[in-house]
Amino acid sequence: MENTINELKSLLIDVPVRFASIPSNVVSVKPAPDKWSKKEILGHLCDSAVNNLSRFIRAQFENEPMNIIRYEQNEWVKLNGYKDKPVTEIIEFWKCLNNQLVYVASRIPEEKLGFKCDKGDGETLTLQELAEDYIVHMKHHLAQIFND
Repeated sequence: MENTINELKSLLIDVPVRFASIPSNVVSVKPAPDKWSKKEILGHLCDSAVNNLSRFIRAQFENEPMNIIRYEQNEWVKLNGYKDKPVTEIIEFWKCLNNQLVYVASRIPEEKLGFKCDKGDGETLTLQELAEDYIVHMKHHLAQIFND
């Protein structure tokens, strides 16, 4: 878990600086009507943080295997209204959520890292793997933001 936490701490330093350097007229551009803008992608990463924070906490007290509650990501992005929010607010929200994730993850007892989480599609992940997957997912979307 230490590597995952350190990676997230590094992203907490890097991402806000890189995102703030994107011109304001670029962050809201949707590449296609059914695709998210850069700030909506960052909003999606906020939604992912909210859902994963819940998972990291629930996995420490629920019965094993814990059912991972899926969420409708398009609805979350739409209903959170990220397209209309100032990008600075979305960046701050992302930072706060991920700082809390770092805090919670750093307090997870070693014996809980092997806790089984049922994805509902026949696949089971440990809490450790869930945390690692969170970083992989984030990096995938950050590449969409910064490499376009």
